[in-house]
Amino acid sequence: MTTADIRVSGRTVEIKRAEKELFPDDGITKADLADYYRRVGPRILPHLRGRPLMLERHPDGIEDGRFMQKDTPDYFPDWIHRKELPKEDGTVTYPVCDDAATLLYLVGQACITPHRWLSKADRPDHPDRLVFDLDPPPASGRGRPLGEDFEAVRRAATLLRELLDELELPAALMTTGSRGLHVLVPLDRHAAFDAVRAFARDVAELLADRHPEQLTTAPRKQARKGRLYLDIQRNGYGQTAVTPYAVRALPGAPVATPLSWDELDDADLTPRRWTLGTIDERLETDDPWGRELRRGRSVEAARGRLEKL
Repeated sequence: MTTADIRVSGRTVEIKRAEKELFPDDGITKADLADYYRRVGPRILPHLRGRPLMLERHPDGIEDGRFMQKDTPDYFPDWIHRKELPKEDGTVTYPVCDDAATLLYLVGQACITPHRWLSKADRPDHPDRLVFDLDPPPASGRGRPLGEDFEAVRRAATLLRELLDELELPAALMTTGSRGLHVLVPLDRHAAFDAVRAFARDVAELLADRHPEQLTTAPRKQARKGRLYLDIQRNGYGQTAVTPYAVRALPGAPVATPLSWDELDDADLTPRRWTLGTIDERLETDDPWGRELRRGRSVEAARGRLEKL
């Protein structure tokens, strides 16, 4: 097995078993994954810095199982930042990815997808992101072919954005690289997770009340009756969401990709529209999130506007 040495962020990162195929059907190796994360560093690192991470690791490739890792192993080098945070029965020491060298080291550990907290390690109880997770309803719910399910996601994202506009909240859109879309709202970190989650729930309930034939907040699948579930469950302490520009451990190596809202109507758009093999052209264009996430907004102020609706 070969080893690749990559010089980045003033360090030399060793990628062992560099020729190991993490995506066997696509011939994508650990070295290929490392090369991608090195190139995408300027875009992904702003979404990782300062945040506790959960690592999705596939040491033997995506076809041979995975494990999700929160606690930082003792053998990780000292220069990788860590943050010890409380959990119900103790603490967890999370890895924090603040530079390209750390990102490449995680790839060397067969971390295909970094999942990030919605808060930063310095104020872990106060998120700076709110996320609505929009996945398509089951195809069998109304007899729709699988290819049409994404249309329900498009409609839900459009309706959600219209409501967020009423609340004077900016929103950013991204494919998850898996089944649907994420809609993100930047926050000012004044409100704690409980207040943010309650606000997200009330927004979802109002939207579902306005469009009861299309949308639901029912957590039980049996109660959804083919409607799209407005999922706000990621908005909690210790919960994570896929990082923008992260590769997903799925056939074809799809990439979670930020979008402009104009792209929502693109007929070619799917949750896995961009992959490791097609993302390069995308990276040559301007970041579609250049403005949407710059300034965090107040949940309290938006709550007042929501109550008037």
